[in-house]
Amino acid sequence: MPKSVYFFGAGRAEGDGKQKELLGGKGAGLAEMTNLGIPVPAGFTITTEVCTDYTKNGERFPDGLEAEVKSGLSKIEEAMGAKFGSAENPLLLSVRSGARVSMPGMMDTILNLGLNEETVRALVRRTGNPRFAYDSYRRFLQMYADVVLGVETHPFEKLIDERKGAKGVRLDTDLDAGDMEGIAESFLTLVKKTTGNHFPADPWKQLWGAIGAVSKSWNNRRAIEYRRIHGISGDWGTAVNVQAMVFGNMGDDCATGVAFTRDPSTGERRFFGEYLQNAQGEDVVAGIRTPQPVNNNSVSLEKKMPEAYRTLITIQEKLERHFRDMQDIEFTIQKGKVWMLQTRSGKRTAQAAVRIAVEMVREKLIDEKTAVLRVNPAQLDQLLHPTLDPKAKKEVLAKGLPASPGAAVGRVVLSAEEAIEWAERGEKVILVRQETSPEDIHGMHVAQGILTARGGMTSHAAVVARGMGKCCVAGCSEIEMSAGSFQVKGKTVSRGDWITLDGAAGEVIWGRVPTVQPELSGDFATLMNWADRYRRLKVRTNADTPADSEVARKFGAEGIGLCRTEHMFFDPERIDAVREMILAEGREERERALAKILPMQQGDFKEIFRRMKGLPVTIRLLDPPLHEFLPQTVREVEDLAKKIGVPAAKLKAKAESLRETNPMLGHRGCRLGISFPEIYAMQVRAIMEAACELVKEEQLEVYPEIMIPLVGHVEEFRSIRRETEQVCREVLRQKDVSLRYLVGTMIELPRAAITADAIASEAQFFSFGTNDLTQTTFGFSRDDAGKFLPDYLSRKILPYDPFVTLDREGVGELIRIAVQKGREVRPDLKVGICGEPGGDPASVEFCHQIGLDYVSCSPYRVPIARLAAAHAALKNA
Repeated sequence: MPKSVYFFGAGRAEGDGKQKELLGGKGAGLAEMTNLGIPVPAGFTITTEVCTDYTKNGERFPDGLEAEVKSGLSKIEEAMGAKFGSAENPLLLSVRSGARVSMPGMMDTILNLGLNEETVRALVRRTGNPRFAYDSYRRFLQMYADVVLGVETHPFEKLIDERKGAKGVRLDTDLDAGDMEGIAESFLTLVKKTTGNHFPADPWKQLWGAIGAVSKSWNNRRAIEYRRIHGISGDWGTAVNVQAMVFGNMGDDCATGVAFTRDPSTGERRFFGEYLQNAQGEDVVAGIRTPQPVNNNSVSLEKKMPEAYRTLITIQEKLERHFRDMQDIEFTIQKGKVWMLQTRSGKRTAQAAVRIAVEMVREKLIDEKTAVLRVNPAQLDQLLHPTLDPKAKKEVLAKGLPASPGAAVGRVVLSAEEAIEWAERGEKVILVRQETSPEDIHGMHVAQGILTARGGMTSHAAVVARGMGKCCVAGCSEIEMSAGSFQVKGKTVSRGDWITLDGAAGEVIWGRVPTVQPELSGDFATLMNWADRYRRLKVRTNADTPADSEVARKFGAEGIGLCRTEHMFFDPERIDAVREMILAEGREERERALAKILPMQQGDFKEIFRRMKGLPVTIRLLDPPLHEFLPQTVREVEDLAKKIGVPAAKLKAKAESLRETNPMLGHRGCRLGISFPEIYAMQVRAIMEAACELVKEEQLEVYPEIMIPLVGHVEEFRSIRRETEQVCREVLRQKDVSLRYLVGTMIELPRAAITADAIASEAQFFSFGTNDLTQTTFGFSRDDAGKFLPDYLSRKILPYDPFVTLDREGVGELIRIAVQKGREVRPDLKVGICGEPGGDPASVEFCHQIGLDYVSCSPYRVPIARLAAAHAALKNA
């Protein structure tokens, strides 16, 4: 049997910080701190392998685990000088989860395990502090009943509130020892009434139940949802950390806190954190009480406990130097002594991630390659989020803590379920809660921003929002929650009202405030320059307008990988000419209509080429079915008939004749070019005339790449290419210009991929249209897949949405085959990808691995693709 339990304590550990996959992030951090001589309460870690076995074997632990746990427990007793279950000197335990990557609050924790009616009296005798003992006991009863016995936590909270009401006090800390003892007794009664059984008094049964429940929490709803949002594998499992308790709630010389070695919102190099005196750890992260800052405040830890603060400063500096990364630490101070309960790489905003990575290179803690790999490409999306327009007027309702930067504008919703419901209707929402809990994860994901009345900068809402890149204002004590609304300074803000959050200032603002796009420079530019130095893949953009082209260039696009010409047709000033072309009875009439469209297209291409300043521009000829351009409603048909002077009946009949049962597999793409060659001829002429005029009049370099869509057979391509090149030669001769251009195709049908060698004999480049290629490979309609794909994902039939992340085994394999076959025939074949996965980091890595020349994505995903391409190159070097 492989070893399942790893001990740490008394200055030695059986594991180390490199074993995150086996010990989880928390366990590896505890082992490494122990090896560094940092004070850590003794404990042991049950490996992630045990969790995966437990899940696979119907929630049964492997043979031999019980003996290893008992051995580990004996070592804790020896290190801490206490006995588990003792009526004289009881050892109490915490049982915590710990996956290999941080999943804050998603799995379960139990504190003060080992208490019963006998050991709580022993705790009273040893500490002389009955309030502390019974406070610890009632906390344990509530947590254990919730996590292990499945008793809802609300009735427990109600009993506490009733006790506070009877005493006329507001806070838990205002209750005395007798109150706490009475609450514990009422909790025991509640458990018996709810479950039909007495609360388990045997400490060993408590421990075994807790280990099972924490292992099981790997697959609770919120953990599954968090993994789905963040792309974390469900096969990893969680480690279970069993550790001796140390107490932050024994009096005013005790405290608990969470801190970061740098500011997780801005990246500033300063010790940043919060603490609570006379409290246990969950009080800070759950937002039950609003904590105080560790420094720079009259009631800070630095002022209240200066010696403990100095110890913390020494420890945090040691940890950051050792791990060479910003650390997220948890600590407890018991009777003035500092104990470390966790260290891990801290979650941070994109702004902070970039600043920390660049500054650590300057500080010579890491090198450039490490800095590039430190910033998650997907996280860069946060940097592109808008901020409030500084010139806009605003009515500030309240101010809270600036927990996660950015601006968010939306309608107030008051529960995660409401957030989901409203977002599905297309509404932008702000989730407003007293405090968030892990159960709110799905609502937080769809919200534009999060506002809480309680909690601090290290509360659940703040940590999760920063990880998601969501704007968050936390601990806004000025707001009072009520059913269907909240009140602030005499004003009622109701469900559905518009509010704006400024996550950088911590402001809650009435109504909708205009936003502006951020300027990217400084540390971001430095990091992206490093990324460009190491990547091999080029990054282009999908852009159909001059404005999109300009944005993409600003973000570092190296050309346009997909310009969809049909998007230019939908302009209100042009659509009538397009419709006239569609309704034409013959070629001559159609060409007259196309002549009206020609200068419009030419002007668009000219401006796009101008914005690209000599970079290649791939232009896809008309792709969608013609009926998409025709009016759909009776009113629209009648209006158009009057405008172009044809009978409404004739127009309706024409629209009906163009309608298809399955239009995405119908008369579209190159099939249009074969049926109506004059359409493609007009577009090619517009492209080449625009290019020639810029070369001749402005001496610009222009590199047009003409792409023929939806080719499935080489003869389709050969026929259209012949006509395309004829137009190109004609324009070049007329304009007396020498110009390099390419003619290629979009590979978006399985047959095209399989016969890529034949197509490459004619085509000068391939661009993979993964949206259609995924549709035709899976047989999924992208427009309808939303009805059933969520079921596929929840039941793990598919690991991810194949329209977002490339399906490597199926669609990806077709791409690999096409690249290999194409380059066997044409070694200089240029190959790229232009579907949605072009901006998806996992898909970008695959494109690097199979030797594509470039990826193309939407303008705002260009920085993400650039960084992802660098990650791919460094990881696959």
